Amino acid sequence: MDPHLLRTFVAVARLASFSAAARELGYTQSAVSQHIAALESDLRTELLTRRPVAPTPAGERLLEHAGPLLLRLEAARADVLRLAAAPPGRVTVATSPLAVGPRLLSALPATGVTLRVLPPAQVPAVVAAGECDLGLVDGLAAPSDPLRLPDVAPLRVTGIGEEELAVLIPAGHPLAGRAAVRLDDLADARWLDAPGIGLAPAVRTAPALHYDGTDLHALCALAAAGHGLALLPLPVARAAPAGVAVPLVSPRLVHRTELLAPGAPTGAALAVAARLTGGPS
Repeated sequence: MDPHLLRTFVAVARLASFSAAARELGYTQSAVSQHIAALESDLRTELLTRRPVAPTPAGERLLEHAGPLLLRLEAARADVLRLAAAPPGRVTVATSPLAVGPRLLSALPATGVTLRVLPPAQVPAVVAAGECDLGLVDGLAAPSDPLRLPDVAPLRVTGIGEEELAVLIPAGHPLAGRAAVRLDDLADARWLDAPGIGLAPAVRTAPALHYDGTDLHALCALAAAGHGLALLPLPVARAAPAGVAVPLVSPRLVHRTELLAPGAPTGAALAVAARLTGGPS
């Protein structure tokens, strides 16, 4: 299966337009049509309806495979190009918002750093594709258990820290005076939905508010103002300028942070990774 044809198919399906895909990819519309026809001929099935433009059931199934396949090709390309060393003394680190803390900040050199703060789900992909030298990603886990990361490409994963959790609630909330809470105590509570930050319990109620951003200060302000509860690492919740941080005691979960690398880091990336993991630089 030709990856160029697959990229064209993904673009057409995403944009629901042959002409829009042609503009995005820098092709003529005729070339895009030829790519789709060639891919359909190769697979011997129709992948897109034309009016309107939409994936067929076979096209939907191909889309499930296309993203990981194309990302692995990008990862392979990046891995080979990485052998041509990056500029000395420079490192690019991708991090999820809650992974930005004292440990990371103390590990970064004074100069030559690019720090990209991204939603947790995006960090493994940019590291695998060679856009960043290292990645820090976080999430909920049982103590000492690894995070469940997407299988984007072979990555070296190292756990670098675990923290207790807390629920950030408004000062006037009925549970604000509690020494600790269980999720069962909040079974009917309304939670903030903040996928760009990443920590969310499995609850049966609809989210109180959807926050499409990565700014922790904004999330804490929303929780403190009563727009929904927020589950956060205990140090972050306690540092919030308003609201009350109540430790979570059940279920036994932690906020876990892991370091991602596309193989063995070198140069400035190696030094940063060593500071984060406590290994030799």
